[in-house]
Amino acid sequence: MHLIEGWSYLDSFYFTSFIATGQGPPANLVINDAAGKIFASVLAFISVGTVITALLFLFGPFLGRVIRAGEEKVEQIEEEFERGKGAERL
Repeated sequence: MHLIEGWSYLDSFYFTSFIATGQGPPANLVINDAAGKIFASVLAFISVGTVITALLFLFGPFLGRVIRAGEEKVEQIEEEFERGKGAERL
């Protein structure tokens, strides 16, 4: 955005951080050029996908363990109901 729109480096970084996190463009920065609009659109698609992928890569194993622990608890409760012990829980 610095080269396309002529913004300062700080404004360009500010704009990119808003686009990359999916918040949309900040109201105080307006894109005037068609090339800037195309660049911002491509940047939005690539950066949002990259952020989601990075978060899933970082937190995926933890979330998988949490989901598996929940499944094991549900299976345990189902087994208790099948044996007749589950009525006591209600």
